[in-house]
Amino acid sequence: MAATSLVLDGPAGAPLQEQLAEALRGAILAGRLAPGTRLLSTRALSEQLDLSRNTVLNAYARLLAEGYLVGHTGSGTYVARELPERHASVRRAASRGPARGLEAEPPALSRRGAALAAVPAPFDLARGIPPGRMAFRLGVPALDAFPSELWGRLLHTRWRRSWGDLLSWAPPAGHPPLRRAIADYLATSRGVRCVPEQVLIVSGSQQAMSLAAQVLMDPGDAAWVEDPGYFATLGALTAAGATAVPVPVDAEGLDVEAGLRLRPDAKLAFVTPAHQFPLGVVMSPRRRQALLAWAARAKAWVLEDDYDSEFRYVGRPLPALQGRIPDARVLYTGTFSKVVAPSLRVGYLVVPEALVDAFAAARGFAGLSSPVLEQAVLADFLTQGHFNRHVRRMRVLYAARQDALVEAARRELKGLVDVEPTHTGMHLTGWLPEGVDDRAASARAAQAGLLAFPLSQFRLESRGRGALMLGYSPVPEEQMDDSVARLARALR
Repeated sequence: MAATSLVLDGPAGAPLQEQLAEALRGAILAGRLAPGTRLLSTRALSEQLDLSRNTVLNAYARLLAEGYLVGHTGSGTYVARELPERHASVRRAASRGPARGLEAEPPALSRRGAALAAVPAPFDLARGIPPGRMAFRLGVPALDAFPSELWGRLLHTRWRRSWGDLLSWAPPAGHPPLRRAIADYLATSRGVRCVPEQVLIVSGSQQAMSLAAQVLMDPGDAAWVEDPGYFATLGALTAAGATAVPVPVDAEGLDVEAGLRLRPDAKLAFVTPAHQFPLGVVMSPRRRQALLAWAARAKAWVLEDDYDSEFRYVGRPLPALQGRIPDARVLYTGTFSKVVAPSLRVGYLVVPEALVDAFAAARGFAGLSSPVLEQAVLADFLTQGHFNRHVRRMRVLYAARQDALVEAARRELKGLVDVEPTHTGMHLTGWLPEGVDDRAASARAAQAGLLAFPLSQFRLESRGRGALMLGYSPVPEEQMDDSVARLARALR
């Protein structure tokens, strides 16, 4: 690639890294940089364009995250062979000649549709990273330890016994035996107050958030979201026409007093109190009480996302916020994606009895029901005791993998990334030295075939020290040393 072919002529005042990213993106979409083309190294390009190397690193990081570039360990950065779908029509039109009809003038979206299309989706962060490259990927369980033979036997038995029933429609709220099994499990393991009728089966926590926003909020209503936090909540709120209010997170979790200063009239608060995502802090009892008191006083609701509470390595899991007091204005959601497998796409939402009918109706309109066979097999997995045994095995396995990550990091990443152990979860926060751009560091990791998300990707308005999110659950112990060493080489 010739540097002289790039023209940095972005909007006046735009940062140079944005101008460079736009120039590279334009060259890719115009075909001047063909799929599979190897780009110059960041050092070489910075010298040819007389830019700082950090500027080039940041531009590459942006295009890696957007899916225009991919990194290959030891060989450099390349133009992706499959470009993002939202620009596929541009490439097809260029190859066929003048565009006509919808391609020449794309249909206008509604204001809400345009806003929703602009929200970063969770999978965008992993775009261009081959599925086999799992080192440090967030939210992925140990698929190498999945009980495949047992699951296959349960699947065969359930189909043989009940195939006639499983081919019919299922209730929108979910397979009744699974709802009963989940209610029993949550009562004993998490202290959740519920009966089976309050449990709705959803396709995951994302759908639970969307249902809560649509059922409980009107367009223009405000909702508190953690900052930094799980960015997919923005999609749920945008689809409902609601307004996200970023509330800072500190060592005690969501800062309720800050939320009261920002928008005391909010109708909903999205929180991860047991293990805040992504920082990993636990909401203090004082903050929990303040949050529940605000919800009762303001007649607002709290959506408690308990996404990985099963994995606590010291003592018992903390009781859920939902069961802290009777009649708490709390909806509780969890998922089997992080405990069993992501492709299962089965989660649950526990709603107060007064809201059951409304949420069941909304769930029906959102897609009738989740696949019945998977629900039936999962019910057997729970009721026969396999789920609890699997969780116990995973706790031991993940504790060992966390120890391996911490030990390797202290040996290989000294001065580069500060990694400390925690008592819960599936990932650790690797803090970078002050002044180091975590997006650039993430891009360097991606070039080494490692998916270490930058903490800044999860920030809305908050600022602070950069960090890399290091998921250890999918990395076998025997591969941890090599993965950490590759990260160290990339960051050096």
